[in-house]
Amino acid sequence: MIRVTRFNRSTVFLNATLVETVEATPDTVITLITGKKFIVTETVSEVLDMIESFYRKVGLVSVQARQLNAEGTDVS
Repeated sequence: MIRVTRFNRSTVFLNATLVETVEATPDTVITLITGKKFIVTETVSEVLDMIESFYRKVGLVSVQARQLNAEGTDVS
């Protein structure tokens, strides 16, 4: 889960594995695979960093890196 702040200053926790897109419109809009959208105060870079951190914490990044290495793709 990632913690983001809506414009009304309320905090919401989103399941990072359900995030489909993160856009700057210029406000940051997070769209989940369900179609639900959240407008948040964090920047796109901050949201992407939180998602990457979550993936690393649960081990999803290392799994992807191993799969890419097995396919002969450069992951550096």
